[in-house]
Amino acid sequence: MLSCTTHSNNYQLYTSIKEVPKEVWTTLQCEDSIYLSPDYLEALENHNPNITFAYLVLLDEANTPTAFTTIQIVDFYLESVQNDMQSIVDWVKCMGRKLRIISPETPFKVLTSGNIFVSGEHGIFIKQDQDKQQIIKDVAKALVAYSNSHYKGSIDAYMLKDFLTESLYITDELKDDHFNSFQVEPNMILSLDKSWNTFDDYLAAMRTKFRVKAKKAMKQSDSLRIEDISIEMLDELLPQMTTLYKTVTNKAGFNLGDFDLETYKCLKQNLEDQYLLKGYWLENKLVGFMSGIINQDTLDAHFVGIDYKFNKSYAIYQRMLYDYIILGIEQNVNYINFGRTASEIKSSVGAVPQDLTIYLRHKKTIPNKILSLFLNKIKPTAFKQKLPFKEVIQVLKTN
Repeated sequence: MLSCTTHSNNYQLYTSIKEVPKEVWTTLQCEDSIYLSPDYLEALENHNPNITFAYLVLLDEANTPTAFTTIQIVDFYLESVQNDMQSIVDWVKCMGRKLRIISPETPFKVLTSGNIFVSGEHGIFIKQDQDKQQIIKDVAKALVAYSNSHYKGSIDAYMLKDFLTESLYITDELKDDHFNSFQVEPNMILSLDKSWNTFDDYLAAMRTKFRVKAKKAMKQSDSLRIEDISIEMLDELLPQMTTLYKTVTNKAGFNLGDFDLETYKCLKQNLEDQYLLKGYWLENKLVGFMSGIINQDTLDAHFVGIDYKFNKSYAIYQRMLYDYIILGIEQNVNYINFGRTASEIKSSVGAVPQDLTIYLRHKKTIPNKILSLFLNKIKPTAFKQKLPFKEVIQVLKTN
């Protein structure tokens, strides 16, 4: 039952969030981010058995914690890629077979520093007044040491995700250790104007055609019954919600890991009003759900589920986007993070892209070189940025 291992006296590794000493949280003071709080991490750990979780604490010479990162080990299949990257993946599989170093049938086992269930800088915390460039390199080295000591070569690749543009001067240090960087789909972020006290205030700030589009979606979805989902309702609803969730994820190009919706129970219990769940019913049929997390001054859209047979007729997804905005205004947050995918429709409600970079390294030199060729071809999907607000248009005309 050993849950903590120390290597070279410069880090500690825990295999359960409950084993992380309280002094770590007290010293680092990283719990301001909900994604680095024990209550949140415990919910993920307890209800996603197909993922291996661990927690790494970096220490200085006095054994004082200087950094913390969450670790998630997942299986990734090349065969799961089913989007416009298919031709690139086919090329990688062909090269891998010829060199007998990559098998498309067996999964890549990826050790990830970060959170595979949310996009953004939610996986690594570095204490103030530290040499962040050195810390990030030390974290990467500790991940490799942990892999070598605990998994005896079964880990194929190491990943650190998702870093904002302003952090790249720190994280690009990873390239010295042969990590490959690549951009992924951006987060779509809406900044809420402080003058928006109601949804009508938001609508009033929009150009006419976008305001008309919003009102049309609200009218189309008017016959939907929209209610908060309580913990007590989840036992009955989870099978239907899981079906709707998988309908959405099956449309994605690929996912690093499937989220077990049983986690919702623990998230609602541990986070209470900071975790939001709404259901969308057509008569007595559940046709959609949305979830969200209040993290400091931001409302992060989490997972959604949609019955696409009814989506167009009842504007289910579009209504969800507007409901996130209504919730954001009610919760008095500064930003709404709509997450990745469907960038164009999210831009039509006012969101703008926030670039994100991932670092990935295969454990072996030759596969890592092939991987770098593959990653160099990955580009975020191009989309037409919509400009729905009057003030933005005026600024653009002035400039």
